[in-house]
Amino acid sequence: MASRDATVEPITSSVSDTMLPSETGETKLPVKKIPGDYGLPFIGPIKDRLDYFYNQGRDKFFKSKIQKYQSTVIRTNMPPGPFIASNPKVIALLDGKSFPILFDVSKVEKKNLFTGTYMPSTNLTGGYRILSYLDPSEPKHTKLKQLLFFLLKSSSNRVFPEFEACYNELFKTVENELNEKGQSSFEKPNEQAAFNFLGRAYFGSNSVDTKLGIDGP
Repeated sequence: MASRDATVEPITSSVSDTMLPSETGETKLPVKKIPGDYGLPFIGPIKDRLDYFYNQGRDKFFKSKIQKYQSTVIRTNMPPGPFIASNPKVIALLDGKSFPILFDVSKVEKKNLFTGTYMPSTNLTGGYRILSYLDPSEPKHTKLKQLLFFLLKSSSNRVFPEFEACYNELFKTVENELNEKGQSSFEKPNEQAAFNFLGRAYFGSNSVDTKLGIDGP
């Protein structure tokens, strides 16, 4: 996991040379500057992207940095970088002990971050920033989260039956096309099945029976 460099306050590295006892008798690690290097602008992110995807691969990429800096909390660039993400600089948390800090909203901002260091254009989501890209400090985050949990709870008895029904229909459609034409496209029927499932399971509405018809996906 990784979080934006600009929004993470100093955290304790899991590797240190000196162990200091706390007043409660528990072992406490001293606060250290997070090691790592972002390299030269543009060149550093491109090099890290090549290492991550091609030269080393994901696991070796992080393992080599752990060995280089002797720490499981490091500064690095995270793909995709230029020209897709304007700011690839992250602090990577590569052990279980440091991971919980990601849930501390006073130290980590999650605005416009979800699966990487960039947010897709809102043109893909009707001009709205969806819940995944809202920071917990934003007012709409709590409201949308409550709405989603309400939908999950109120539709719990429909999820499994509708999933089975929608995907049975999918495979029947594919089989019928194979019998009639000798070939079939899986992509469009699969998109339709997923869209039907969401509407029927969570909203109790079948999009095919509305004005949307089969144009929903």
